Amino acid sequence: MASDDNDASTADGSGHDPVRIGIVSVSDRASRGVYVDQGLPALRDWLTRALRNPVAFEPRLIPDEQADISATLIELVAAGCCLVLTTGGTGPALRDVTPEATLAVAHRQMPGFGEQMRQIGLRFVPTAILSRQVAVVRDRCLIINLPGQPKAIAETLEGLRDADGRPLVPGIFAAVPYCLDLIGGPYLETRDAVCKAFRPKGAVRATPA
Repeated sequence: MASDDNDASTADGSGHDPVRIGIVSVSDRASRGVYVDQGLPALRDWLTRALRNPVAFEPRLIPDEQADISATLIELVAAGCCLVLTTGGTGPALRDVTPEATLAVAHRQMPGFGEQMRQIGLRFVPTAILSRQVAVVRDRCLIINLPGQPKAIAETLEGLRDADGRPLVPGIFAAVPYCLDLIGGPYLETRDAVCKAFRPKGAVRATPA
């Protein structure tokens, strides 16, 4: 699947860094056209709402084949993606090999992301302990495995709030911008109403309104 440059891929005059993000849906049936993929639209929708940066997306819809998944991740990093989010293939079923494919291309593992994802999932179902999502760094790119359902994708990235909008459980994306800072990636800026990024005071730079 070709890149989607409907969003700006160069500076748009706002002063926000342009970013290239890979979004990967891993599904045997969706890749064969048995049903319509929901993972890529869910990822694109959330990121578009959350980020203030101009984003160029690199979407991929691929089957549950470990070699294909690893090759896709390597390709997206080489294409200049600072962030790659995958959805699907992270359970204990025999065809669920996304974590293995991700670890195979890792230069560093980031276990805290997986730990927090399971904490969020356990707020809903006890079977969240069966999820095997991982996060890794390859070169200057952060790669994160996410759940397969659109609702779970948003909850995992954004976190959980009470009826009054107060945070209950932090989402994982709050830590993504600072992680990218540390590995030499672009400066991601979020819309606080969706997800407030956390940085130490010394790492915050003045940005346009």
